[in-house]
Amino acid sequence: MGSLFRSESMCLAQLFLQAGTAYECLSALGERGLVQFRDLNQSVSSFQRKFVGEMKRCEELERILAYLVQEINKADIPLPEGETSPAAPPLKQVLEMQEQLQKLEVELREVTKNKEKLKKNLLELIEYTHMLRVTKTFVRRSVEFEPTCEEFPALENDSLLDYSCMQRLGAKLGFVSGLINQGKVEAFEKMLWRACKGYTIVTCAELDEPLEDPETGEVIKWYVFLISFWGEQIGYKVKKICDCYHCHVYPYPNTAEERRAIQEGLNTRIQDLYTVLHRTEDYLRQVLCKAAESVYSRVVQVKKMKAIYHMLNMCSFDVTNKCLIAEVWCPEADLPELRRALEDGSRESGATMPSFMNTIPTKETPPTLIRTNKFTEGFQNIVDAYGVGSYREVNPALFTIITFPFLFAVMFGDFGHGFVMFLFALLLVLNEDHPRLNQSQEIMRMFFNGRYILLLMGLFSVYTGLIYNDCFSKSVNIFGSGWNVSAMYSSSHPPQELQKLTLWNDSVIRHNRILQLDPSVPGVFRGPYPFGIDPIWNLATNRLTFLNSFKMKMSVILGITHMTFGVILGIFNHLHFRKKFNVYLVSIPELLFMLCIFGYLIFMIVYKWLVYSAETSRAAPSILIEFINMFLFPASQTIGLYPGQEHVQRLLLVVTALSIPVLFLGKPLFLLWLHNGRSCFGVSRSGYTLVRKDSEEEVSLLGSQDVEEGNAPAEDGCREVSSEEFNFGEILMTQVIHSIEYCLGCISNTASYLRLWALSLAHAQLSDVLWAMLMRVGLRVDTTYGVLLLLPVIAFFAVLTISILLIMEGLSAFLHAIRLHWVEFQNKFYVGAGTKFVPFSFRLLSSKFSDNDLA
Repeated sequence: MGSLFRSESMCLAQLFLQAGTAYECLSALGERGLVQFRDLNQSVSSFQRKFVGEMKRCEELERILAYLVQEINKADIPLPEGETSPAAPPLKQVLEMQEQLQKLEVELREVTKNKEKLKKNLLELIEYTHMLRVTKTFVRRSVEFEPTCEEFPALENDSLLDYSCMQRLGAKLGFVSGLINQGKVEAFEKMLWRACKGYTIVTCAELDEPLEDPETGEVIKWYVFLISFWGEQIGYKVKKICDCYHCHVYPYPNTAEERRAIQEGLNTRIQDLYTVLHRTEDYLRQVLCKAAESVYSRVVQVKKMKAIYHMLNMCSFDVTNKCLIAEVWCPEADLPELRRALEDGSRESGATMPSFMNTIPTKETPPTLIRTNKFTEGFQNIVDAYGVGSYREVNPALFTIITFPFLFAVMFGDFGHGFVMFLFALLLVLNEDHPRLNQSQEIMRMFFNGRYILLLMGLFSVYTGLIYNDCFSKSVNIFGSGWNVSAMYSSSHPPQELQKLTLWNDSVIRHNRILQLDPSVPGVFRGPYPFGIDPIWNLATNRLTFLNSFKMKMSVILGITHMTFGVILGIFNHLHFRKKFNVYLVSIPELLFMLCIFGYLIFMIVYKWLVYSAETSRAAPSILIEFINMFLFPASQTIGLYPGQEHVQRLLLVVTALSIPVLFLGKPLFLLWLHNGRSCFGVSRSGYTLVRKDSEEEVSLLGSQDVEEGNAPAEDGCREVSSEEFNFGEILMTQVIHSIEYCLGCISNTASYLRLWALSLAHAQLSDVLWAMLMRVGLRVDTTYGVLLLLPVIAFFAVLTISILLIMEGLSAFLHAIRLHWVEFQNKFYVGAGTKFVPFSFRLLSSKFSDNDLA
């Protein structure tokens, strides 16, 4: 693991890959994940690149594998995922693998097609049997025709569907029978009535059980219908309407013997189809089970092969078309490993001419690489969400590991809530290797990825909760209070002190609801609490007044310290990029402006805490009034915190007033002086210090006598850039805007840190309200029913504590802590205008079976 303070030193390397070893060399590089490729064919479309045929082959293999995975999932066969990732397939095995997969696909499609055809035939035969069973009750046919009379039969005695009756009418009767979807029955009957003008008789009956549709495979409710009609023209219309409504029409038997023969034949065919279908399904499952054993390795191999050819398409050929040339960004620390990877790839391919590399100079800004582990990754992601750091600038993530959970804990300070959060995060950390946590839903996966952030946030919240002496809104008396109530009684003091002190007696206690402890009375205040806030403040009516004063001053101290530290980190950036003039003309004036005003405010707060005691507290001046008088220069003399305060404050204001014009005009005038050809000491430039490419500041530095520690090649770069125009007005305007933003930001950012006080107060008050409305009520109930009521009260209290105080309040404090780091802290030194180093690594490829990856 590299340093978190700055990004890794990068270099631009040129790889010379022999045409026969390029595939194996890139496979070795992909397994190690060392380099980021540059596209040397940006002007060439994707369809005109060298390896477009191989890419199409990989896409065809992905399509086949996607089909296999779909069929395996459809058959409910588990897909095994190997623990180790297989290597990219050798070129000799690619054609063999493609032939095997194509052969398997053809076989599966043929077997699946036969299975679907058999299943469709089976469903049609089952529908036919149901139709015969139901329509058997629709029409009553006479076995023998015996004419007895020539007149029409009475309707109430004989059915119009009687076959003998129809023959006596001399009409040619026809039947159409089948099945129709339940939702189409009503419209179907209306259409038949209107189209056939009443010359049809429709009889319908619902099937007892739903059947699967042979066409769609959907299980739906069906109706059996029997249509009786007269004449061939009517029959033609009926069949057309049945086709329009997608009815499943089956032939209707004319006699009972024909019905029985059809029924017996259907039963025999159904039994045969069941047997054939079962054997087909067993064979299909065997083929899919065999394919499932190797589909994981095939998917991973195809992904790796496709990634290799994608990188090869970024390379360019030399004039002989026998060597590929690639340009890659590589960390300088990984150059030996890069050489070994090229040697391994050349050895594996058996080439006589090995591939090699060399570094090349460049003026382009390299990508930013900051190596992280599972502990630091979450904090680095918080910083990268604001912006990826510029190359080699100070990385705030190193300090965010401590400052972020601490500022969160200042707003969330509660021993009980912090301990619950710590236990939850500890549970995630101890079970981080569990596969279900990595594959959980999005919200749970978010908690899992930030488990170490939650762990430190909970741990720091326990610490600040002990400082606040707050545990579920209640104080814990561990060391014993430093206040003695009995010392306020008049009987505990000698008579000579009774006239000087305001003490309690029985009358005072009896007639006053609120009693005040006086720390100036001997024996009342015996010393500060050893750790944190004294628990007696939890009983005091002026508790909020005391805590608000404490937390507000603490927020100001933490905020100014945090911002000052950010300005100091900016000095490290200027020194690293060899711009010492920024230290003298930007950073030091910023520090003087910050410390002479707001640093002095911290001094007054700490000085008042240390100098004034309980006996002299009534004579202590107000810090707010003294701070305002610092700028107003009052005519009358004030008491002041210390002797000579007025002279010190005027000196600080003079320094502040002098730092402002230096901050506004120092850097632009200095760059103008450099541009006019003056020499400069302490200003130099190396190959990769360019953070903002082609900025006016870089032009001014390179356009004059640029000191490069004696390196001659830098002079050529100076000549190249010196021809560019130097715009003094733009530099001046940029610096003025930056200076105004900084000066006003010192005031607004200091006020912004008061959110530490506000959210801490809100969290404490919500905890107090929740305790008062639930637990206090449950604990005050009569002992007879108290136990029965206390259990649901505790459960409800736990649910509200987790949902409101832990999740909602925790999220609020989390977002405010992010804002304090992004806006108030990082803007003092962090540019965040870099590009992230994305190596060519097979570890970045997804190994899961998903349609998006294989589609």
